[in-house]
Amino acid sequence: MKTASINTVKLPSGKRVPAFGLGTWYMGEDPATHAEELATLRLGLDMGATLIDTAEMYGEGRSEKLVGEAIEGRRDEVFLVDKVLPQNASRRRMSKFCDSSLRRLGTDRIDLYLLHWRGEVPLLETVEAFKELRHAGKILAYGVSNFDITDMEELWSIPVGTDVQTDQVLYNLTRRGIEWDLLPWLRERRVPIMAYSPIERSQLVTNQKLVQFAERYEMTPAQVALAWLLAKTDVIVIPKASQREHLIENLGALEHHLTKAQLAELDRLFPPPSRPVPLEMI
Repeated sequence: MKTASINTVKLPSGKRVPAFGLGTWYMGEDPATHAEELATLRLGLDMGATLIDTAEMYGEGRSEKLVGEAIEGRRDEVFLVDKVLPQNASRRRMSKFCDSSLRRLGTDRIDLYLLHWRGEVPLLETVEAFKELRHAGKILAYGVSNFDITDMEELWSIPVGTDVQTDQVLYNLTRRGIEWDLLPWLRERRVPIMAYSPIERSQLVTNQKLVQFAERYEMTPAQVALAWLLAKTDVIVIPKASQREHLIENLGALEHHLTKAQLAELDRLFPPPSRPVPLEMI
């Protein structure tokens, strides 16, 4: 299997990471699918998709264990993204829970550690906890997930809150609300988006508007949905694939570069927001 040609996205730190990564939500939970999920992640690495996203919440750590198996012996190839639950994002708790994630992952460091969503712990305290972990070498960088523009503005007012490397949010053809204010705000500050559920948990593959568009241009609906996101130079897309055939289909999106006319047609089929929309989460 040949290596895919994957563009990179520049983080605020200057580091470049693959624009196409591997999501793992709901993976690692069923022993019956373990072997295929493991083979899929390893194939993804073989094909150049070396960014892997996971979270301590996913399967109560079982996703992290699966990822740990997949990266064993090749940790230096991988850009590893993990997420801490908001209730564990205090100075007192974060180090302990980060250590637990590191053990499950079988590594000594996380490349990018995200606050999974806003909780009751003050942002200043969370940022201070991130700084301590970074100083200890347990994480190399930090960021956030599911932060709307008001959350980002608050974070930006905190000392070194501007060190965040990404905001991981729900973003796809049917969830375009961030384009009204959050995405322009982040672009102004050169903070890239990490788009989760880019195929809307597979719902987009049966969307008839997308199905018909894909048929006209000899793509699959999933490939169109991914190619639309990959056309943006500051978006990292992290689709989940639990089976190798789905991974190969998803990576096929990299071979389709949507034209201006095709992008305009998708705007007509899936219009951008015409007013502010609260950040959506699933």
